[in-house]
Amino acid sequence: MKDREFFKNYITVFLEQNSKLNLISKNDEKFLWEKHIFDSLSIDKFFEKYGRNYKTMLDIGTGGGFPAVPAAIAYPEIDVYALDSIKKKINAIENIKSELKIKNLYTICNRAENLKEKFDIITSRAVAPLKVITGYAAPLLNDEGYFIAYKSRRSDEEIKEAEPVLKKLSVKIEDVIEYTLPLEENFTRNLIILKKY
Repeated sequence: MKDREFFKNYITVFLEQNSKLNLISKNDEKFLWEKHIFDSLSIDKFFEKYGRNYKTMLDIGTGGGFPAVPAAIAYPEIDVYALDSIKKKINAIENIKSELKIKNLYTICNRAENLKEKFDIITSRAVAPLKVITGYAAPLLNDEGYFIAYKSRRSDEEIKEAEPVLKKLSVKIEDVIEYTLPLEENFTRNLIILKKY
């Protein structure tokens, strides 16, 4: 995983955009690295286990660009598509992209259900319950593609609730990877890895 120093320019540019658009709360600005960038980069744990042979990634409900922008910076070999239906958020990501000259980052101002393209990896962070978000992600996955849902500690509950939907969509849970954010209080998070079968 790249360190904080590597993302110095991104942090500066993000905070500039945030002052105009309020992409994350003022309180969260103090923890931009720990809660948002470090968390986004935990996708590295997926790559460690499942290899790096992926060409495209779609981030559904990207909001302020997490995990899309940190992932695009850290993995220049992957074309990353940041999807959100809110224009001001997409504009902010476009500004960050042009300021930092991120060539492998693309924005889509739309809703997931309107997309026709398919992707190798789909991510989603703090958007909707697993049973809902998988319904948007599954149809957009390439064969052999993975959906990575960033979730908090109560992922067991969400997995249980999602079981009927996953079955209907022919998606199975391949793995749950636990990790901790570098904060004083214990912030345990999970990557739920799903795959089409």
